[in-house]
Amino acid sequence: MKQSKVIVLGGGLVGGPMAMDLAHGNEFDVTVADINPDIKNKFKRFQNIKTIQSDLSDQQTLKELVSNFDLVLSAVPGFMGFRTLKAIIEAGKNVIDIAFFPEDLFELDDLAKKHNVIAISDIGVAPGMSNLLTGYADSMLDKTEKVVIYVGGLPKVRQWPWEYKAVFSPVDVIEEYTRPARYIENGQEIVKPALTDPELLDFEGIGTLEAFNSDGLRSLAKTIKAGNMIEKTLRYPGHISFIKVLQSTGFFDTNTIEVNGQQVIPMDVTTALLFPNWKLGEGEEDITVMKVEVSGIKQGGKYIFTWNLFDVYDKTSAVHSMARTTGYTATMALRMINKGYYSTTGVSAPEFIGRDHACVNFILEGLKERGIVYKENHRKL
Repeated sequence: MKQSKVIVLGGGLVGGPMAMDLAHGNEFDVTVADINPDIKNKFKRFQNIKTIQSDLSDQQTLKELVSNFDLVLSAVPGFMGFRTLKAIIEAGKNVIDIAFFPEDLFELDDLAKKHNVIAISDIGVAPGMSNLLTGYADSMLDKTEKVVIYVGGLPKVRQWPWEYKAVFSPVDVIEEYTRPARYIENGQEIVKPALTDPELLDFEGIGTLEAFNSDGLRSLAKTIKAGNMIEKTLRYPGHISFIKVLQSTGFFDTNTIEVNGQQVIPMDVTTALLFPNWKLGEGEEDITVMKVEVSGIKQGGKYIFTWNLFDVYDKTSAVHSMARTTGYTATMALRMINKGYYSTTGVSAPEFIGRDHACVNFILEGLKERGIVYKENHRKL
């Protein structure tokens, strides 16, 4: 069987494990592209992974780069995500995308259909599996009434002051704190600042966590017709207060200020200072926690569909939990396309995949094989 040529755009803490996962077996010929000049050394011990050092922000260079591949997996930072996805679509390549960009992914739907491209966006853990499972439950109900999602990635060891570590760029993490949070209440879209409406919740295996509003519903706010929907981010208790101090002081501002005669952007300084503190070190263990609850009416009765995820750092592969739960969802989606399970052209949100139960089973089984288990509990109320 001929191998499909895959290029992973971005070889960071998530892009790297995705490339390694795809390189297992004989299904794919894998290449990683990254602007980092050290990208070759990073993957030198993986003889079956090729590398290309390239500026992925250059649209023409990007189009020429992906033209040599059958499938593209985009793991670029969120601020590059939309235009990167647009360039891939214009190049006529099927694409899986995990970039957390602020733009509406459906703005590229007509373009993808025009180029006969299958594009699945937001297909990580959340957004991603949270959407897929919501779409699955929605397809099982006659009427969906309520969707509640709680999700967070945390270090196993709490260290003052942040008690937080990330596998993502700090810019993308800060987006969760600065981007207005949208949720649905009584059929109406409500917009509030992020970090609002805090609540304390207990989760098995980890204890009490702090939940706050974030803009995690994404496409669900448009595609699922439920009267009440919300997604909240989870952190260790006290994290909100630290972030609000930074926010109210102006550390997240993007307008230039003058400091000792120099023009400085506060956000640039903040990310430069935070990244060393927030970056998960090699061998440093992390945890991913998620709960998805979807309730509604089926054949006149009330039902609730619940999924719980508790995942930890994998010592055997030395891959962080957030990279596993995010990245392996994307690699299973790419396999799903490559095997012909999903062939809908245009831009698909993960909840669209949730409507296809064969695709849902394919992804859940693939994740289970990689030690990522979503515990299901479906019951009549």
